[in-house]
Amino acid sequence: MATQQTGRVTRRRVRTRANLLDAAFSVFAAKGFGRVSIEEVCDAAGYSRGAFYSNFASLDELFFALYGERADLIARQVADALAGDGPDLDVPSSVDRVTEVLLLDLDWLQVKTDFLVHAARDPAVAQTLLEHRARLRGAIADRLARARGHTALPAVLGDADSAAHAVVAAYDGVTVQLLLDKDVDGARAWLKQLLTALLTDGSNHA
Repeated sequence: MATQQTGRVTRRRVRTRANLLDAAFSVFAAKGFGRVSIEEVCDAAGYSRGAFYSNFASLDELFFALYGERADLIARQVADALAGDGPDLDVPSSVDRVTEVLLLDLDWLQVKTDFLVHAARDPAVAQTLLEHRARLRGAIADRLARARGHTALPAVLGDADSAAHAVVAAYDGVTVQLLLDKDVDGARAWLKQLLTALLTDGSNHA
């Protein structure tokens, strides 16, 4: 009986946490990260402050949970497309695939940019954000390193870690433009050109 009750509590806690994350994302996107209070997140989710604090110590911690979800998603999308397990990896075709499915969500990009400004003014928060970004690059570098035996990266990139830095930098640059012009299709096309140029000799054989 105790085990069943524990299971119900665990499922309820997971659901509460997910609902708080969803509500926070909506409020952050509507008002901006720095303009949102814990009370507003609780009101949007329909929970008490107690429910919030049983899951998160602060809005920063909640944001990092959101960031982790999306960083993991982006890492999987990029890594799966750029470093397949087969011996006949075609990087231009892989770039085509990743740019078709890569997360380019304007609401998320606005929230992330608000938080980046916040982190830039707080060294402790900045360090945590740097660690999250390093894990994202690490996941990409790991897949690229495994692909090197089948597909050579341009010599100018050096090792897989440097290539991963370049991939993330290209994504960052394209998303800044996207925040301003709101042209998702244009962002995908430009990202495709950048990644193809970075990870091959610049030609597209697709």
